Amino acid sequence: MMKKKKNIITAAACIVLLAGIGWVLWGNTALMIQEYTVTSDRLPDAFSGFRIAQVSDLHNDVFGKDNARLVDMLSESDPDIIVLTGDLIDSRRTNTAVAVDFARQALQIAPVYYVSGNHESRMIDTFEQLADELEQLGVCVLRDEAVTVEKDGAEIQLIGLDDIGFYYTVYQERLSGMTREELALENISRLRDEEMYSVLLSHRPELMEVYAESGCDLVFSGHSHGGQFRLPVIGGLYAPGQGIFPEYDGGVYTSGSTKMVVSRGVGNSLMPVRFNNRPEVVVVELQVGE
Repeated sequence: MMKKKKNIITAAACIVLLAGIGWVLWGNTALMIQEYTVTSDRLPDAFSGFRIAQVSDLHNDVFGKDNARLVDMLSESDPDIIVLTGDLIDSRRTNTAVAVDFARQALQIAPVYYVSGNHESRMIDTFEQLADELEQLGVCVLRDEAVTVEKDGAEIQLIGLDDIGFYYTVYQERLSGMTREELALENISRLRDEEMYSVLLSHRPELMEVYAESGCDLVFSGHSHGGQFRLPVIGGLYAPGQGIFPEYDGGVYTSGSTKMVVSRGVGNSLMPVRFNNRPEVVVVELQVGE
């Protein structure tokens, strides 16, 4: 009788274990759309209802054949523009063809804007090649640059910041005794038009106070991978650039008049497994309001 009871307990434990493993594996590939609404009285009326889809931290990952599931999800979100906020490629297993093919398909949905991440900053030659290929496709690659986005005669400003990893490589001479944070602030402040509603694309959320000091209205960021392992109430356990229990692991954050949207990303890098942390396409709808 005792042996039978022990066998039942063992079998039940195995079932629970297998179910848990299955749930984790499913959660690593079960793409989802995360929608937010951001309101501002600085937003032109023409942009009320404007939809921005964000894909961050792809890291060469593929969801379905030729990334069909990711592309379909983007299309279903009906965006006015698509923003790619860094780590489109992975420095440990680089395959620029995946990134270029994804961008080609995304361009069939809406205009695409792209900024670099820390993985691009580790691979300068590869990144230069990737940036050239993306620009040839029609992607707007923003490297400490600003452009305007127009709708019905009104405009907002879109600013793209190169990842601060470049400041210790390509841009090292521009530091001139400044910290990377100070140079980032200088670059944003130089580009920002105070009269316009400004949307900043920048890979690293740990620079939130820099973004707030610059006066940008809305920031799209990534990099945190949602804290990789997420626990109820506690949230993410670790994020690069922030360490244990990161403050900015995913969602919408506010500092002063600046709102920052942090994507949990879609791909994985050094740590290949997520826990309770589904990959996400973020969609932000802008609305005029207080």
